[in-house]
Amino acid sequence: MKKPLIAVVGATASGKTALAVKIAQKYNGEVVSADSMQIYKGMDIATAKPDINEMGGIPHHLIDFLEPTESFSVSQYVELANKAIDDILSRNKIPVLCGGTGLYIRSLVENIQFTEQPVNESLREELQSRYKNEGGEVLLKELAEFDPETAKNLHPSNSKRIIRAIEIYRTTGITMFQQIENSRNVPSPFDLTAIGITYHNRQILYDRINKRVDIMLENGLLDETREFYNNNFGQTAVGAIGYKELKPYLDGEMTLEQAVEHLKQETRRYAKRQMTWFRKDSYINWIFADKCRDVFEEAEKILSCRFTNG
Repeated sequence: MKKPLIAVVGATASGKTALAVKIAQKYNGEVVSADSMQIYKGMDIATAKPDINEMGGIPHHLIDFLEPTESFSVSQYVELANKAIDDILSRNKIPVLCGGTGLYIRSLVENIQFTEQPVNESLREELQSRYKNEGGEVLLKELAEFDPETAKNLHPSNSKRIIRAIEIYRTTGITMFQQIENSRNVPSPFDLTAIGITYHNRQILYDRINKRVDIMLENGLLDETREFYNNNFGQTAVGAIGYKELKPYLDGEMTLEQAVEHLKQETRRYAKRQMTWFRKDSYINWIFADKCRDVFEEAEKILSCRFTNG
């Protein structure tokens, strides 16, 4: 028998957390986060980590448990998420997966099997040095020459994934895309109901993003950014949108207004990439938040035939 799982996905600022909490409250569930940056301790404002009030009394798993100096892989996420889901189910509750990190979600729900890949430290150091000196665009273009499928889903700022994809191919002769495709041979263990939040008028989402950034600044994002750069945080954590965009202001290279606008622009671009990713997943039931009276009511219509209030 497959394990019941509800997933709430979508772009940043789309309203995922609020919907996931309402679903968990209605269907006796607990939330399992699928956000690659909310896993880190201390990175609260920049990652829009839900606070106690936003959690609505619902336990949240895989949030705020890792030091920013530590690296974290997709395979580690899948392992921990499966453990959290099994724990929730063992207590006769429903797991509600919630997040916007598409690779985490797809790897979990499609049961992608990860095998240990060799690590070439000297090659990795060489690529890291090249990334620093030549930039992400150059390495991403190089990756596209032999692994275009992986390259088209990566942003130049995603140094970890770009470097790892090149490293895997040069070490094994097999592309990251081929390895992922080869790992889909084991059926998913989940009876999944996936709900996505989107907007017919994309400008509404962009306005929500702009407003969220303004609220983050009011809540102390600049101080959090200073603290972040005062610590020697790891390469994975430094990829979080919110810090690197404000650093030019802290370094005196840009006005605050310019830095904030850059942050809003990069967040909007990230949201666009998220939606491009999720649209490839045909199993997602989409709700247009700007075309319905209440998002939760629409979600209930999707879920009512699958789950009963426990």
